[in-house]
Amino acid sequence: MRWLAGLLLNAVILIGISYLFDGFELSGFTAAIIASFLLSIVNAIVKPILIVLTLPITILTLGLFLFVISAFTLLLTAALMGDAFSISGLGTAIIAAVLIALIQSFVVKPIQKG
Repeated sequence: MRWLAGLLLNAVILIGISYLFDGFELSGFTAAIIASFLLSIVNAIVKPILIVLTLPITILTLGLFLFVISAFTLLLTAALMGDAFSISGLGTAIIAAVLIALIQSFVVKPIQKG
């Protein structure tokens, strides 16, 4: 049940970010829910592989490269969804990844713990 609440909150976060940036677009709330679901799958499967492959650069950047990895997972999710979810470029994806991480740390994580 907490996973579903986190999924819905991530969808709301994605919708909120789409209102903030012109280059980050979702076609609707249903697309946001599907994007949130796909993003959780990509984060579970692809992200650990990318982290291991880029470990030296992640150590050199003191972990800041993890935001780039999160941006790539967002871009991959957008590519999987087609026209329903689009991100204009890597810069927009990095800013969105930082915002998602910040919002999740203050909103989603406390709800999943409680």
